[in-house]
Amino acid sequence: MHKNIMTFIGCDNTYEESDFVLFGAPFDSTTSYRPGTRFASAAIRNESYGIETYSPYQDKDLEDIAVFDGGDLELPFGAPDRALDAIGQFTEKIIKDDKIPFMIGGEHLVTLGAVEAVCKKYPDLHIIHFDAHTDLRDEYLGVEKSHATVIRRCHDLLGDGRIFQFGIRSGERAEFIWAKEHTYLNKFNFDTLEEIVEKLAGKPVYFTLDLDVLDPSQFPGTGTPEAGGVTFLQLMDAIKLVSKLNIVGLDMNELSPPYDTSGASTAMACKLVREILLYFS
Repeated sequence: MHKNIMTFIGCDNTYEESDFVLFGAPFDSTTSYRPGTRFASAAIRNESYGIETYSPYQDKDLEDIAVFDGGDLELPFGAPDRALDAIGQFTEKIIKDDKIPFMIGGEHLVTLGAVEAVCKKYPDLHIIHFDAHTDLRDEYLGVEKSHATVIRRCHDLLGDGRIFQFGIRSGERAEFIWAKEHTYLNKFNFDTLEEIVEKLAGKPVYFTLDLDVLDPSQFPGTGTPEAGGVTFLQLMDAIKLVSKLNIVGLDMNELSPPYDTSGASTAMACKLVREILLYFS
């Protein structure tokens, strides 16, 4: 596998020597409010050269770990099933080679393609989900595969007791009622995350981070902002806890550069990619 022409800063190792494979999934065709997340992975890669490879939070450096940047997938606009298939095929190759896929979306539906691939290798897969939204609708505007239904579709694959949601502060009443029987849902914050991390010790875990879990005062550059979110440092503490787990795949999504007029949200997303890679390595 060949390196992308432009890589995320410090992620220019070869595929063979790398433990993590970073790749973009530029897809936002089911976005219901404000599109633009398809531009996120390219923006993050480009703007990463405005940060350092060194993390003062962890005293670690991207130059000391091996990460391959595979660039952005070519995904068909307006064809969710074909896009999910392409994501799944790419993810499946990564995990067959005993590497960890780190996907940058894109809207949140892209998670489904990766989870479908990862759960084939890890039938006991569990998901930790950070988000402002439940994403538990069974359908949205008559469509079963949507950014509003992605975690419900993941539940179709995994079943009860395998999905753990944090930071949730928006959704239909029916979604919250459904969650009581089928997922673990911690509203508004990460208060119970530590006990869930202890519970999941040793199990294979997929981590999905929707950046709108952050408060829009800190992260306005997203398609569906929700007031009352967490801070950057609270999110960092939560990611540090999650890093104790057996992470077998992960993604970060829902940066929408067209609404990031100052560039601050993109800069924060770049910083989070760096910190996640260093925490999980």
